[in-house]
Amino acid sequence: MAIYPIALATFLEASARGALALPPVFDRLIGDDDVSWRLLWMRRHEQVGLSYAFDVYHPTRGWALRPGLKTVAFGDKRLTSNSRGVRGAAEAGYFRVTGRPRLLAFGDSFTFGEEVSDGETYVARLEHLLPGLEALNMGVHGYGHDQMLLYLREVGAPYRPDVVLLGFVDWDMQRNLLGFRDYAKPRFELVGGDLVLRGTPVPRPEQVLAEERRRSRFVDLLRMAWARPRSRLAASEAIRRRLTTALLDAFHQEVDSIGARLVIAYLPVEGELDPAAGETTRGESFLLEYCAGRAVQCIDVRPPLLAVQRRGVHLKKTGHWNRRIHDLAARALASELAAPMGLGQVPQREDFEVERP
Repeated sequence: MAIYPIALATFLEASARGALALPPVFDRLIGDDDVSWRLLWMRRHEQVGLSYAFDVYHPTRGWALRPGLKTVAFGDKRLTSNSRGVRGAAEAGYFRVTGRPRLLAFGDSFTFGEEVSDGETYVARLEHLLPGLEALNMGVHGYGHDQMLLYLREVGAPYRPDVVLLGFVDWDMQRNLLGFRDYAKPRFELVGGDLVLRGTPVPRPEQVLAEERRRSRFVDLLRMAWARPRSRLAASEAIRRRLTTALLDAFHQEVDSIGARLVIAYLPVEGELDPAAGETTRGESFLLEYCAGRAVQCIDVRPPLLAVQRRGVHLKKTGHWNRRIHDLAARALASELAAPMGLGQVPQREDFEVERP
């Protein structure tokens, strides 16, 4: 009789593997969950190793920008990194130049600057708009607030910044719940009100690949099917908000401990850039409420971007920001950061245009 359960299990496993191998089925089931991201990574790992050729494995954060990149082609853009894995060619060490304020910018791909060259990111534009400022771009594609917090803990004190700028994107809140995104990653869980770190050290790619050979695709299929309706439950949104609040609190405490000032910038993406999206979006409302309750300076980049559209300026609303939006975002941020950092006034341009989109 034992043969029947074995035969059934074998049939279900084979059927699941066959179904997931079919692009129409896979594309229909794919979502924003651990299993989906892991299977997506499996499909492309042979070509790129991690997510991009410029990534490097990191034991505590999962992945990081590869140090020492020399003008690497990045689509039609150019990407460099210094010896510490910070975007840009400048070798900013832990030493400080007397009288020159230092800003560290943490965030995901919108801070990192996917789809733009080094000097076109909003972080690089801040240096241009605020002469005297040293702005270091610590953004890394695909990061959640958990990885940003760990990154800050690793480098915050040695760099001795005056200001830590956190580029906040609504999507990052969901990433905080994941243990696999662009690659395997750490995550925090709330246990009795305390943040408890899980998933470190992050397994190396060869370990992940070895484990995949033993994984059941039938179980993967069930988890993917369940993840989609679960993500729409009110309880999931409450967990997302609680965890993000705890991570932002921890980030704030870390910034205070190194003697710096925290500024959080709300960065609108895709549909949020459409004026028809409403007066305040979900993520925007969350962050403004958080900043008001914690007395943290919050700079909302969305209103000025909507304002320029009302004056007839077209903005890209799919994918990542282009050069134009990075420039506009930098101007909005610089106008709020200039006086507190003792850097004078930001030159204004009525049309808010840049040289090209």
